[in-house]
Amino acid sequence: VQLQACGGGLVQAGGSLRLSCAASGCTFSTYGMGWFRQASGKEREFVASISWGGGRTNYADSVKGRFTISRDNAKNTVYLQMNALKPEDTAVYYCAMSRGGSHSSRFDDYAYWGQGTLVTVSS
Repeated sequence: VQLQACGGGLVQAGGSLRLSCAASGCTFSTYGMGWFRQASGKEREFVASISWGGGRTNYADSVKGRFTISRDNAKNTVYLQMNALKPEDTAVYYCAMSRGGSHSSRFDDYAYWGQGTLVTVSS
């Protein structure tokens, strides 16, 4: 399984970015997907997750109302739309594939990880 994340970059506070993560080597539509992030000097933390069919989502409190996770199973791709970005959103963002079809927020429930894409939000 390979996960390729892209879409990161430098944006001013209040701006938007859309991250994408393309999966290969798997039956994408049967697995839950998640986004995590890791800021410099901090532990990796949960951001958002989505169930295999896209019907259920879960968000960290810090991003609720600003970020939206979605997926296109026909394209084997999961997205993270990030609006109203804040400097504290600066981190490397990782997409991950769960061990099953659920939308867990637990790090250990994810078996495969992408390489990460850097998001920098300037104040």
